[in-house]
Amino acid sequence: MRASHRGQSGSPPGPACLRSRRSSAWPASKSRSGPCCGAEGDGSSMAKQDILAEPGSASPAAAGSASSTATVAESALPLDDRIDELRGQFPILSRKTYLNSNSLGALSLRSVQERRRFEDLWHEMGAAAWYEIWVAKLEEVRAQFGRTIEADADTIALMSSVSAAVSVVWGAIAASVRGTGRNKVVLTELDFPTVGHHFLSQRANGLEVEIVPSPDGIHVPLESIRAAVDERTALLATSHVFFTSGNTQDAAELTRIAHDAGAFILLDAYQSNGQLAIDAGALGLDFLVGGALKWLCGGPGMAYLHLNPGVSIDPVTLSWFGVQNQFLFDIRDATPRADARRFELGTPAAGVAYTAAGGLSIVLEYGIPTIQKRNRLLANDLRERLSDLGYRLHQASDPAARSALVLVDYDGDAAAAVRHLAARDVVVDHRGPLVRFSPHFYNTLEDNERAVAALAET
Repeated sequence: MRASHRGQSGSPPGPACLRSRRSSAWPASKSRSGPCCGAEGDGSSMAKQDILAEPGSASPAAAGSASSTATVAESALPLDDRIDELRGQFPILSRKTYLNSNSLGALSLRSVQERRRFEDLWHEMGAAAWYEIWVAKLEEVRAQFGRTIEADADTIALMSSVSAAVSVVWGAIAASVRGTGRNKVVLTELDFPTVGHHFLSQRANGLEVEIVPSPDGIHVPLESIRAAVDERTALLATSHVFFTSGNTQDAAELTRIAHDAGAFILLDAYQSNGQLAIDAGALGLDFLVGGALKWLCGGPGMAYLHLNPGVSIDPVTLSWFGVQNQFLFDIRDATPRADARRFELGTPAAGVAYTAAGGLSIVLEYGIPTIQKRNRLLANDLRERLSDLGYRLHQASDPAARSALVLVDYDGDAAAAVRHLAARDVVVDHRGPLVRFSPHFYNTLEDNERAVAALAET
């Protein structure tokens, strides 16, 4: 058994039998009617006190309209003393108002330089670059991912995608609970589809999948999740932040719900990792998945799995990067590594790792807690500008549950609105009828003003 690990949530990881025993402006009249927020109330009109001041910063004031000059002083935002230096790292910001980091983080010069370093090494050394330099870069990226969630490098397995991570995790869990009567996985209807697709595909193998509904398309009540997770549940797999509402779930409470029922928990942090401070160990999570694509500004193709050291199960599929003595090249030796790397599925993409390392280094340099403070102020300023123009915001009723995703319930063709903004060099996204803004640490209040002015033209 491997060393145990207990988080501050007060519950050890996983089922008891598997825990380690060693210790555009639509006027108000054009806005859709009805509630737009959580069950507790309508959040379409945001009070000024909802724009939370961070310690040492002034509380932003309201923006009168998209065409007015914002009254929030730039000095109110953390990192303003370094904003020119920061923005200079991301060339797209010199040409575009880029408010789409939850779809794809901006590409930095540092990532480009890292990628060129990889290519130079390939030209110069060929395969000889693998054994010391590229393998060391992979370990650097594991450590970087770990730092984003306050975890050690040996708890991180590199993955090509969350789909790959979920697949290998479920294979291990399914094998470990076989014969125990635990043949159920609980999800929510607001989770990112790839998680649901994987588990729904397993129903032919006898898996029961329960998808907990949302009453409003914004949040899923914890009591509903608690009612679904029972003695037959093997895994609760759900999102930290919902991609179509920006609502942040209580990860500590989700962990308690799973562990109280003897189930594992897997938290999908792709929508939160890099915009919200996360301490995976303190939360007591069994598994956490994330990646470089979005708020970590590292591009596609490099994701990761965090494994709680107290989880003692092994994958049912081993690769040569997952065995203890991989460079002995012994086909008869399938001894898994003792750390999280036993879950890795083959040779990680070294070139992608270099690109990811560049973006990760910038995020870590500026610090995720500071980034979270800046993003909160930017997002709340954007909410106020939109609300003042009569837009309905698709958001949690509790301001504390809102993340840096800002979604407008657009009364019209949201895809056409996104194209209109793109024609004016404002980059946002949409999901169904929702126009989605995702300001990040390199954005400014002027970006918000330009984006809202462009939307007001539609």
